[in-house]
Amino acid sequence: MKPHLRFVLCLFATFAASAAGPAPAPWKAGVATVVITPGTNMWMAGYASRTNTSSGSFNELRAKALAIEDAGGARIVFVTLDLIGVPRSLRLGLEKRLKDTFNLPPEGLLLNASHTHSGPEFRVGRAPADDGEFKPSTLGERYGVELETKLFKLIGDALAAGAPARVGFTRARCGFAMNRRLPTPTGYANSPNPDGPVDHDVPVLRVDAADGTLRAVLFGYACHNTTLALYKFSGDYAGFAQEFIEADNPGVTALFMTGCGGDQNPYPRGTVDLAKQHGRTLATAVGAALLPKPKPLAGNLRAAFATIDIAYAPLPTRDEFTKRLDSKDRYEKQHAERMLAKLDEGGTLPATYPYPVQVVRFGNDLALVALGGEVVVDYATRLKKELGAGAASVWVAGYSNDVMAYIPSRRVREEGGYEAGGAMRFSATHPGPWALTLEERIVDTVHELNKRLLAK
Repeated sequence: MKPHLRFVLCLFATFAASAAGPAPAPWKAGVATVVITPGTNMWMAGYASRTNTSSGSFNELRAKALAIEDAGGARIVFVTLDLIGVPRSLRLGLEKRLKDTFNLPPEGLLLNASHTHSGPEFRVGRAPADDGEFKPSTLGERYGVELETKLFKLIGDALAAGAPARVGFTRARCGFAMNRRLPTPTGYANSPNPDGPVDHDVPVLRVDAADGTLRAVLFGYACHNTTLALYKFSGDYAGFAQEFIEADNPGVTALFMTGCGGDQNPYPRGTVDLAKQHGRTLATAVGAALLPKPKPLAGNLRAAFATIDIAYAPLPTRDEFTKRLDSKDRYEKQHAERMLAKLDEGGTLPATYPYPVQVVRFGNDLALVALGGEVVVDYATRLKKELGAGAASVWVAGYSNDVMAYIPSRRVREEGGYEAGGAMRFSATHPGPWALTLEERIVDTVHELNKRLLAK
């Protein structure tokens, strides 16, 4: 073929493609939002030192849902919550209702809590939303029942709102999170440690309508949501970040998904102005991530979910718990009282806990890992390295599907301190720290689920 004729044919093909319009959007997506701020003052979650109920709010608490469906009909629904955690019973209740009503399988639901310490303390059924000492409250139980009803409707609304869309992945960085495990001569203190490991990544999943209009932004950050310790409800920095993003992009729904921030704090902290400042900083990072062209996600959607038994370290004996009744640490004493009561009731303490692990893949372009509990940053850095050895981007979230306790890495577990096992003394459920095998048990499961999805 002569060069000039080849050029004419190429030009004609380009013109024809342009005249035909853009390629069909490969996804369907829908979003929905609901306010979940309690209608009355309640006990607040996150700090055992609080002595009173809430007194109003700084901003609304919200739950948001993003439903995504690929061309083959596979679906995933991301649900983000401006709450301290996700009770396991809430996850189980929603699983059943969504399967029965919408035929949504368990692996198609991902619940993530922002871990704001300015939300309500609540129960769903008999299970606590956070593993601390609870003040007796029928309000908390009523709130949990109402929450499940709201979330069920929210998810249904997001599924019903599905429309042709394009989904892309991008990222930026944000720097206010700092490691909070400071080594001292007497152990690890909860204090800023500028030399400790961090994850300043801001992963962003953007959803555009078929006409290119930005519709939703799902973004993450690995940091405790603890700028505030006051007596008013607030989404803290994550709540303000979502508000800023939505104000900067009218018509867009912004959803925040907490990363592996179990050993990270926002610094500085303590005032509403600082919470807003951190929220503005994070929103600016998301805005920066939205500037370049995202990596288009065009592959098929696959998800896997598993509940595995994670073991506790060898448990104290009854005599050891009895000796702790004389402890000067009132929380250690209370924990011993609870465990002795359990021994009196049933004769044994649990040896394991059912732990949720979830992996979601968008083709070979993005692998999203969702882990339960307050996961420390080591899990994110390790899994990004191990799963991202190929071409895939990797996003690792904590605080997903069940927030039962801190989940230390082996390094943190061996170092000791609050996240390593000291926080278990606040628990009404856990008899002691996790076994040293915890990290390998979880990481091995992530790899098993990921391999299963790659083989599909």
